[in-house]
Amino acid sequence: MAEKLFSVLEVYRETAPHTAAMNMAIDEALLEHATLPLIRFYGWKSPALSFGYFGRFAEVAQYASERDTVRRWTGGGVVFHGEDLTYSLVIPTDDKSFAESSMSIYEKVHEALSDVLTRTGRSPVMANDGPRITSSSGADAAADTDYSCFANPVRADVLIDGRKIAGAAQRRTRRGLLQQGSIQGIELQANLREQFAQALSTTCREQTIQREILYRAGELTQQKYAAKSWLRKR
Repeated sequence: MAEKLFSVLEVYRETAPHTAAMNMAIDEALLEHATLPLIRFYGWKSPALSFGYFGRFAEVAQYASERDTVRRWTGGGVVFHGEDLTYSLVIPTDDKSFAESSMSIYEKVHEALSDVLTRTGRSPVMANDGPRITSSSGADAAADTDYSCFANPVRADVLIDGRKIAGAAQRRTRRGLLQQGSIQGIELQANLREQFAQALSTTCREQTIQREILYRAGELTQQKYAAKSWLRKR
């Protein structure tokens, strides 16, 4: 990319895995408190499945007994987690990049990832057709017509040898933008997180999640993401 998306980016690299509900809750709590753009890389306590806000529980019920299943706050389809590299990107409203369109942000994030993968000897390409990424306040930003995320690429997803290896979904609120993404189906090099963050920003600052964020995430887990009423919302 000619210009990196962020001038400063806070980087959270968690070593302890969490439940699916807690992972979603931490992402939302970070969105509530963020003052600078941030990226969080995280793992899963057990094999997990996340599905989009507008998805139907009936479509994933068969997996609920064998995978830690959670409804995301962002849109999109089904994503299987456990061996993937999962990240969340948060952009507060007062950062200049928030003013860009959802599609522009989506493209620039995946361009940064593609640049990193190219330097490791791979040949990634960006999907140039399929549903567009659109977003409005409080709405999802990924097409919900393609329910299985990694079987159905949307525009600007990253592909290698014709297979989707990176996709994401977004949500905009009055506090900022949340993008949740997954990279899978390729060998994940140990320094991919660091290189990805550096491709997004000229200045990366390592951070740890504060107690108040974890406390808020605990509340969101109990009240929302771990609740059957949320899981079976549709």
